[in-house]
Amino acid sequence: MIKIIAVGSIKEKYLQDAIEEYKKRLQKYTNLEIIEVKDEGLVERDKTLKLEEEKIRKHLHEKDYLITLEIEGKEFTSEEFASELDKIQVENSNIVFLIGGSYGLSDSLKREAKLHLSFSKMTFPHQLFRVFFLEQIYRAYKINNHESYHK
Repeated sequence: MIKIIAVGSIKEKYLQDAIEEYKKRLQKYTNLEIIEVKDEGLVERDKTLKLEEEKIRKHLHEKDYLITLEIEGKEFTSEEFASELDKIQVENSNIVFLIGGSYGLSDSLKREAKLHLSFSKMTFPHQLFRVFFLEQIYRAYKINNHESYHK
């Protein structure tokens, strides 16, 4: 099972539609759950991160394999990401990806992660990134199952 816990919600219908499309495609390969927690949007960085962390922790379990998405994380090609995901799933049935809010994720959550993943040194809008990320998960499953997919 893959769980994505994201700070903030998707309001744009066209992005919601794209997310639903990838969720539908991924059903063939894995159970997928997307959980949105409220973006506190406060001016105080530390207070915001603490409140968002508390909300995220309500959805975490002891056996989860935690992966944070952060600019400082490790970058992979699509093939490398597919291979890494495949290796992780061999020993871990619950993989949880964390997508932070405007201030990212708390240091505490980052320390608990077993993998710090970056898609780029660039900053992307959170709403658009979620679609982009789901596409890469779908691509990883296609690669791992030796199925053709556009390049």
